[in-house]
Amino acid sequence: MAHAAARLVDSAEKVLGTSLPVRVRAWDGSEAGPPGTPTLVVRHRRALRRLLWKPGELGLVRAWVTGEIDVEGDLYTALDRLAGLVWERGGSPTPSLADRLAFGRELLALAGPLPPPPPPREEARGRVGLRHTLGRDRRAIGHHYDVGNDFYALVLGPSMVYSCAYWDDAEGTTLEDAQRAKLDLVCRKLALKPGQRLLDVGCGWGSLVLHAAREYGVRAVGVTLSREQATFARKRVAEAGLTDRIDIRVQDYRRVDDGPYDAIASIGMAEHVGAVRYRQYADILHGLLRPGGRLLNHQIARRPLPDEEAYRVDPFIDAYVFPDGELAPVGRTVTILEEAGFEVRDLESIREHYALTLRRWVANLESDLPRAARLAGPGRARVWRLYMAASALSFERNRIGVNQVLAVRTPDSGISGFPLRARDWR
Repeated sequence: MAHAAARLVDSAEKVLGTSLPVRVRAWDGSEAGPPGTPTLVVRHRRALRRLLWKPGELGLVRAWVTGEIDVEGDLYTALDRLAGLVWERGGSPTPSLADRLAFGRELLALAGPLPPPPPPREEARGRVGLRHTLGRDRRAIGHHYDVGNDFYALVLGPSMVYSCAYWDDAEGTTLEDAQRAKLDLVCRKLALKPGQRLLDVGCGWGSLVLHAAREYGVRAVGVTLSREQATFARKRVAEAGLTDRIDIRVQDYRRVDDGPYDAIASIGMAEHVGAVRYRQYADILHGLLRPGGRLLNHQIARRPLPDEEAYRVDPFIDAYVFPDGELAPVGRTVTILEEAGFEVRDLESIREHYALTLRRWVANLESDLPRAARLAGPGRARVWRLYMAASALSFERNRIGVNQVLAVRTPDSGISGFPLRARDWR
């Protein structure tokens, strides 16, 4: 079928009401669109069938995951240019019914035989029952984290820390240095001392509890719902000779009942809790802390909406990355923590730090894509590359942020335990 690219570009520009900001190459070898820009490669007509049956982001993502579409050139530039058309149309006029019907007819003519292709196997399925129950949360965590420790080691590097690093200098600081700085920042904000008990909620591969036990002399409990993470973390603990001071459990935070703890860290875990459970989450952590104990809640936040009832989870993230994950504005997080009885003492936004971290992870992945595909499957490697690159741009453009909220369970005496000038952790 000759000139498929020109037909695609022409019909897309009519329905969008603007010029495409990237070049398009179709399966027949034809090209159209602005030269000197990243190229959206439509490798197979099956991608158009996906768009016909799932218009918008989910159809595009399914085609990306299967390799039916790809990007040649800088992925960040392509995503940034396409964001305004796919994700952030904002005040752009809604296409007329006639334009949409014409676009659909053109896609149908180009797409070839129907019916719709099945979703990629990497897509989360079988989610039944109420969100954020114990069983459904366990399955959701397994979807994201139980994809192979070797794959995560390739992406994250030796630190095995899957949360925002803390950078001094983007040029001169390594990812390992920045992750070590973040772990130490958390420990200093919590004012950890030898002999204290630390609970790490969502402990990942054990990096924080290892740092806290080794450098600050605490006794630590790390809980995770991922069996693969727990296996890896326990091996690291044993190799460090710290089995007498660190306990790694496959356990839901709602089942932890051996408080009180002197300090609790929740790093990149609260995004999985969900709005309907967040007050319960805050109440449980408050109850697990001794009076005077500190909580460090490190959490991604979204921008507030004029109508909060209109919030919907991004379909790509929900289907392929973090099933049932939800983001909240930081103000709502602070309010719920205070409603649960915490006194919030400090809030630090480290949004730019996460963009830098994600770009390093993408670079790690891209440095050996064939191995990543062997370890986790080609579709999974493509999911991670897309989600991390798109997330880096979202942090850079202030579409989402990340914050460390430091709170204390202030006793009835009102003595918080904080110095008058509290930010001595810097």
